[in-house]
Amino acid sequence: MRLVHRDASTGLLKLRLETPSDLWRISRFVRVGERVGASTTRRDPEAPADVAGAERTRRRVTLVVRAEQVEFHGFSKHVRITGPIVEGPFDIGRHHTLDLAEGDDVTVVKPVLSAGEHAILDEGLAGRGEPAIVLAAVDWGDSSIVRLHGRAVEPVADLRRTIAGKRYSGGQGEKDRATYVGELMDALRREGANATALVLAGPGFLKEQLYRRLLEDDPTLAKRTRVYPTAESGRVGVDELLRSGRASEALRGSVAAEEAEVVERLVRALAGGQRAAVGRTEVAEAVDAGAVETLLVSETLLTDETIAPALDRARAARVHVLVVREDGEAGRRLAGLGRVAALLRYDWVAPSRLATGSPGRPRAAPRSGASGP
Repeated sequence: MRLVHRDASTGLLKLRLETPSDLWRISRFVRVGERVGASTTRRDPEAPADVAGAERTRRRVTLVVRAEQVEFHGFSKHVRITGPIVEGPFDIGRHHTLDLAEGDDVTVVKPVLSAGEHAILDEGLAGRGEPAIVLAAVDWGDSSIVRLHGRAVEPVADLRRTIAGKRYSGGQGEKDRATYVGELMDALRREGANATALVLAGPGFLKEQLYRRLLEDDPTLAKRTRVYPTAESGRVGVDELLRSGRASEALRGSVAAEEAEVVERLVRALAGGQRAAVGRTEVAEAVDAGAVETLLVSETLLTDETIAPALDRARAARVHVLVVREDGEAGRRLAGLGRVAALLRYDWVAPSRLATGSPGRPRAAPRSGASGP
């Protein structure tokens, strides 16, 4: 995301959307009732009256609408913002939909930014040129390749095959293994060509075999490749590596990886009964005590006025505020903990727990994938 222009006197921001993650960010940044502008097309009202409406020439114009509905379409990589036209060359008061995609400029008027909005804007501006990282969790017959780009975890390929005689050499088993390695190599070279880094993971020796093939066939890509062990392969192995933090150096710059790692740290801290706070009351008390290191908040709470004061106080105290998407594994785990939580700087017990005589925080982590109310 690029900040093209900012008018401090009016609160007008002009932003350029450069990545798919920026589309998600703008969909969470814009609130109902705000003025949003962009270049768009609309049928010309000055066309002859005898021309059917569907056939009238569309003109490219800049329109400003007052947002009534904001929709993020991750699959098609678009954001649709609908509302009445408040500025433009014609049709003032009539409804229009701004259809935003990568590369578009959009203006938003926000005289005052909330802490959540600051977090999204700061993340977007810091993420310009955010890396595209390919992660493959591989094993014989069960491999998954995904692309990490900002907040997005995009599936690339799931290769599940039945391989005859995996433990023995020769015959059909050897042919199956050679074919399987060839399929993986084709996918890795294709996806890795434009990637900042390639990460190979898995429980067995297949990841090392693939790395050796890369050294022979594509040394340039091999230089950008890192290899890490995991207990599982496939999508389970991908989630395991993201949560573990073992590949944090190779995955640096990926917000999706940061989400998974920080939520895993939170769950482990809760299981140990220390240095974590969950729930609105407890997190607010931890912020007031200056105990918070990182505050995690679900995207669904960004417009919740009851949590906004705690977020504002956290930002004023220079606490790292991480907005977590709910449609991923990390978001589902945070939802199971009440959608707001914090990692703490030191051991601390909430006054609300002491007042009720509660023995402490829950010792067990929720099951992976648990969803909240």
